[in-house]
Amino acid sequence: MTFQAIVPLSGHAGWRYLTRSTEVQMARLRESPEVKRLTDHFRAHVAKAQTAADLVSDRRLLEVALGAFGLKADLNARAFVQKVLEGGTLRPDSLANRLADKRYAALALEFGYGDLGARTGLPGFAERIIARYERQVFQEAVGERDGAMRLALNLAPALADLAERTGNANAQWYSVIASAPLREVFQTAFGFPASFATIDLDRQLAGYKARAAAMGAKAPTDFADPALQDRLLRLYFLRSGAQQAATSPVLALLRQGG
Repeated sequence: MTFQAIVPLSGHAGWRYLTRSTEVQMARLRESPEVKRLTDHFRAHVAKAQTAADLVSDRRLLEVALGAFGLKADLNARAFVQKVLEGGTLRPDSLANRLADKRYAALALEFGYGDLGARTGLPGFAERIIARYERQVFQEAVGERDGAMRLALNLAPALADLAERTGNANAQWYSVIASAPLREVFQTAFGFPASFATIDLDRQLAGYKARAAAMGAKAPTDFADPALQDRLLRLYFLRSGAQQAATSPVLALLRQGG
């Protein structure tokens, strides 16, 4: 049976329930037959995948590897994935670095095939990838119930990744603008309309920095602070709920009737 997340409420109240119940729900997910079958196999065999070809030739290993980075949709694109992995990240012109979607670069960097060699046998490697995979599966299951909740769940790990790979505040904001999930959370929480994403990048940057400064932050990673993150998510749920209400079919009919 496929794992199903429990999300009984929407908005910030639902978010509070989800954060309180995440540990219990994650325990259920880990023991669900499909997830357990894949993670047990990954734990037992990933160290043997010493080349990119080894990894892509084992569908179960590849499913966990890609799933951990939100790239499960590429499960059948084995030749492409192998090329990304073999190219590594050390050269600026590598395929992973040229792709707009930076999840591929993160995947290539983590596995190391095209850089300094396979990292699959290093202590803690398997458990780190498995934890990331399980978190991604949980986010997807939550998203099937409530899309806003999935974006909120993604915020903390996405900010952690941002802190690892991006330096100054401006570069971080540009990374937010380039990331649809992060952009949606910040753009909505800051009260910007959807059309804001279409204006000049420098104006977007100035807008994000001004709204962040009003909350006492300079860079996106400042919102890793629990208090700031809670304020941001309260605004996000409040404004995303208002947007949904404003575009609901019932309200549209009422407006037509008026």
